[in-house]
Amino acid sequence: MLDRIDIHLEVVPVPFKKLSEQVATEPSTDIRERVIKAREIQSHRFAKSDGVFCNAQMSSKMIRQHVDLDEASSSLLKNAMEKLGLSARAYDRILKVSRTIADLEGNDRVESHHLSEAIQYRSLDRENWGG
Repeated sequence: MLDRIDIHLEVVPVPFKKLSEQVATEPSTDIRERVIKAREIQSHRFAKSDGVFCNAQMSSKMIRQHVDLDEASSSLLKNAMEKLGLSARAYDRILKVSRTIADLEGNDRVESHHLSEAIQYRSLDRENWGG
């Protein structure tokens, strides 16, 4: 069942010390602008694709067209697949999320740090989560 969800994370309580720190964070308005720009990128990307408006709707074939991994990224994904025992469905979902992370950065290419972040969002695929 979890295989069908793109992003899943374990959320643990935040210690009071962390909550009370005075650290500058990115304003919501800036985040909103990045999301709007990423959605515009995706809208242009899929302008000629019937019924596809965002990365989450990509077919496996479309993923291969829009996510071109370099050798280091391919190796990283291969290792994650093997060590975490991920399924083919998880593989596609990681690539879709990676594409979205790159879009949020305004990057045309999916790079290894985008892929690493997307792999981290599969936390419930890992054994021994929760402690």
